[in-house]
Amino acid sequence: MSGSSIGQFIPLILIFVIFYFFLIRPQQKKVKDHKNMVDNLKRGDDVVTSGGIVGRIERVIDNEKVEVLISDNVKVEVVKATGIQSLVKAPEIKK
Repeated sequence: MSGSSIGQFIPLILIFVIFYFFLIRPQQKKVKDHKNMVDNLKRGDDVVTSGGIVGRIERVIDNEKVEVLISDNVKVEVVKATGIQSLVKAPEIKK
């Protein structure tokens, strides 16, 4: 009896393992990489906000906010953790 009851749980366990490796683990890695990127923001970095606005960091206000220059004389305060989506990587010019 106990062998058949364990056999019923094997597909459930396999589904959990598949979900862990294909969904949960990559999402945790993505969150960790984003947190690391946000923690290392500095003045002069080009960023994309979660609203799709591209700008340059003018000032780091505190550990939670940055001031982003989006146009000439137009500065916006953005919450670092939720407002900054990614860094804009400028292509390097080869000499």
